[in-house]
Amino acid sequence: MTTLKQLLSPSRIVHQAPASSSKKALETLSHLLSSATPNLSQAEIFNALLSRERLGSTGLGHGMALPHGRMTSLEHPVGAMILLKSGIDFDAPDRQPVDILFSLLVPDSCTEDHLHILAKLAEMFSDPNFRQTLRHSSDATQLFQLLEQYSDKNT
Repeated sequence: MTTLKQLLSPSRIVHQAPASSSKKALETLSHLLSSATPNLSQAEIFNALLSRERLGSTGLGHGMALPHGRMTSLEHPVGAMILLKSGIDFDAPDRQPVDILFSLLVPDSCTEDHLHILAKLAEMFSDPNFRQTLRHSSDATQLFQLLEQYSDKNT
């Protein structure tokens, strides 16, 4: 089972990211994810995330989205997160603007782990107090620390 500490690093978190659309947010996430996956290009990652969004929005509601995708040449799951300066339309079920996005890439063969990771992330981001704490964070380092603390407490 993959843990949050294995998925994410502070270098793949952007605090107060500018994004005017869901595509711009996915581009930012693709850039962050490509830094951890030298065998995958930013364009390949972006296309995988965009393809998944075309199947149905990964917006969870309450300002959250979990864009994710499967990649054939990926060796292990990897994540990235952005907290946007202002919310964007992400076709979320509650129609609320999305300002917190956590993106996940998993290897094609990682079906059970993929579903487990998504479930844990959805559970984490369904906590209204935790979402507010993230929104009031001061920088990417604090965001990472908050995610770690929540994950450690609820593992």
